[in-house]
Amino acid sequence: MSAPPYPRTDARPAPNRAPATAAGRRAALAAFLGSMLEYYDFFIYGSAAALIFPELFFPSGGAATGALAALATFGVGYVVRPLGGVVLGHFGDRFGRKKVMIFTLLLMGVSSIAVGLLPTYQQIGPAAPLLLVLCRLGQGFSAGGEAAGASTLTLEHAPYGRRGLFTSFAMSGCAAGIVLANLVFLPVAALPDDQLRAWGWRIPFLASLVMIVLAYVVRRRLDEPPVFETMAAAEPVREARLPLAVLLRTQWQDVLRVVGASLFAVFQTVFMVFGLSYATTHAGMERETMLWIVVVGNVMAVPAIPLAAALSDRVGRRPVWIVSALASSVLAAAYLWAVSRGDVALVLVTGILFNGVSYSGMNGLWPAYFSELFSARVRYSGFAVGSQFGFLLAGFAPAIAVALLTDGPYGWVPVAVFAAGCGVVSAVAVASARETHHVPLEELGTPRPTDTTI
Repeated sequence: MSAPPYPRTDARPAPNRAPATAAGRRAALAAFLGSMLEYYDFFIYGSAAALIFPELFFPSGGAATGALAALATFGVGYVVRPLGGVVLGHFGDRFGRKKVMIFTLLLMGVSSIAVGLLPTYQQIGPAAPLLLVLCRLGQGFSAGGEAAGASTLTLEHAPYGRRGLFTSFAMSGCAAGIVLANLVFLPVAALPDDQLRAWGWRIPFLASLVMIVLAYVVRRRLDEPPVFETMAAAEPVREARLPLAVLLRTQWQDVLRVVGASLFAVFQTVFMVFGLSYATTHAGMERETMLWIVVVGNVMAVPAIPLAAALSDRVGRRPVWIVSALASSVLAAAYLWAVSRGDVALVLVTGILFNGVSYSGMNGLWPAYFSELFSARVRYSGFAVGSQFGFLLAGFAPAIAVALLTDGPYGWVPVAVFAAGCGVVSAVAVASARETHHVPLEELGTPRPTDTTI
């Protein structure tokens, strides 16, 4: 991808840190809570799809068919995310970030609680899996706009020189949501089988209500960012047009960069989903052991994510991202090698370094960096569309990894090469972009001189 056709500003000095405002702190908290809910729901749904849903919702085709069908409903959420990104990005750029953020929160919450209230196949027959798929579509559609909205609004409220740190709280919320989901699901999974299948599996989904209420109270108090209000007042005609059309006319290169950079998410699904499957089916490791390793890795990520983002506020987004992507490419292989050996201590250490440290270097940056690449009038759309199309590969990465896996002690090598390839593509995409950490908010995503009204 060629360099952007508008002036670069890489020569500017690093920005001075500005004081935080109350609006900025509220936006960061709202992003944290919303992302925590999203990833809490993401993990409990994935765990339930693997352990419980085949019997409860897909019992008629046998164990293997039921397991495949249940996991397919998990993938449905990723397929619908790009559509959510397009639609919610459009409304976020036209009518405001806050309104869409409240909508995504409520849609995600209602969909998750509805899963916990669903009748099973034994109670209503084939309608049960259809309702389950409908709930999963709601979750995926919401997720398509959640990260973009939370990141965009937080960035636009964040103080100059600290945008990376403030927006990173959205990803700290993701790590916290995964930890919380494990802490809730592990004791539920330990219930006797009859109680687990009768009512226990519903508890994690219904518990979403607590986070929904907390996040809703915080988001209701948010203000629209001044940069959005200024843009809306200055361009009332353009505001009423299609932001996606403006985006593709003026910043299509940056959309492609975000798609490529978003392949870094493959590391997470290889770690959390494929790693769990490989460890339990090929390396003889206990499922509970691997779940606790996931917990520890994400506990380490909670502080590592804002630390990496704060570093990028000082030295730039690109160097932190590129180093993290290349380090993750190496550590993914080290982690899979450790899993293949069945050495718990080695898996724990490499898992912490991989997911808790190196991956956090990208996971803490993408909310700020993807937002900073686009101008205010198309920021929500650019972020949502580019990232969700890129994340599609992450959704299917576990299945791809299973297909690539071969027999023998080094059967994991093709999977490691696949993950490393995604890391290199992500690094190259970021290397082709401009540096943004020092650019004033009003100048971000400066469009091409040839831009015209659509």
